[in-house]
Amino acid sequence: MQMSNPSALINATCPACGLLCDDVVVSVTPPLNGQVASTSTCSKSIAFFSQASLDTSPRILGKSVTLAEAMAEVATILKNSKQPLLAGFSTDLAGFRAAHRFAEKTNAGLAHMNATTTWRNLKVLQSTGWQTTTLTEVKNRADVIVCIGTDVVQHNPRFFERVVWTKEAMFVDPQARDIIYLGGQGLDTSYGVSPSGKQPSILPCAPAQLPELTAALHALVNGKVLKSNQVAGVPMADLASVAERLKQAKYAVLVWIAKDMDFAHAELAIQQITQTVVTLNETTRAGGLALGGSDGDTTVNYAHTWLNGLAIQQETLPVHDALIWVNSFSPDKPLPKTAKPLIVLGHPAIKFEVEPEVFIPIATPGLDCDGTLFRVDSSVV
Repeated sequence: MQMSNPSALINATCPACGLLCDDVVVSVTPPLNGQVASTSTCSKSIAFFSQASLDTSPRILGKSVTLAEAMAEVATILKNSKQPLLAGFSTDLAGFRAAHRFAEKTNAGLAHMNATTTWRNLKVLQSTGWQTTTLTEVKNRADVIVCIGTDVVQHNPRFFERVVWTKEAMFVDPQARDIIYLGGQGLDTSYGVSPSGKQPSILPCAPAQLPELTAALHALVNGKVLKSNQVAGVPMADLASVAERLKQAKYAVLVWIAKDMDFAHAELAIQQITQTVVTLNETTRAGGLALGGSDGDTTVNYAHTWLNGLAIQQETLPVHDALIWVNSFSPDKPLPKTAKPLIVLGHPAIKFEVEPEVFIPIATPGLDCDGTLFRVDSSVV
């Protein structure tokens, strides 16, 4: 974190997850080592701002070199490459724009490390569309919140603190909200307990059974009669109760995180969720809320769409002859295994099993420099 007065406190926006919490206070002591000084207990935020400032030099095959020497080696690799791939893209808007300009000059493909999970949502958005809401609307209006296949807090630790159990809601009593966990296993449901002690409803099932569970919920909301006594191990009477609570809600919100739907054809579950929202909006108000967001994936996908008219693609290493990996946020994320020339523009703390052809340390937006990111609930590309 750059600052001239090492004893000062600064207000910061935390880029550690898609919520981009803007109420974090950070103190920095020499040599530019940060520490969260506010009352936040978010482990992701604390870990992000507590990263030590590392003095790391560029390397070629593990040997320290000057930046000019590293850049010359990069140029040599790319001159011998016919179809390189720029991937990873754990970066912010400016980082992606710079990489995009570079890709245009080198005929490089583009891919994000989270594209596989991003496309679970995009397949639904492209085929049927959806009706989604924002964090502000959830905070001010939602009286029934259904977390489907996720506890949310593993990805967005302060969701319940900042959005659900807030004292700042305008049109609803936060203490009276109904929280329902539908599907998933081993979830941390403690955050769904209200400050007054109201318990959430919990209907677990194996993640791979979410498509049939969400299809049954959609049918019940649609007024269909299902003759089975259970679906995906959930008693039909319990699922019917959830459907009725959704229909009676003034503003129901169905929450999911694509990364937690790691099973074949997960987009079918997401589609059932979004179609349930459409059905509910015929008689009441409801919205979908796709949460998660990490490593700049929301921002990079938006920028790629603006610049190319298409969403960013998944990695296709076999068709490329060189890989440039960009990762400024997450030093612990594994690199793809490849026998092709590898150039890493990355966080100074990245550890390698095998040293790449070239490693150039780069700044982390929000820590070493200013940055621009889009929040995960952004509803307009």
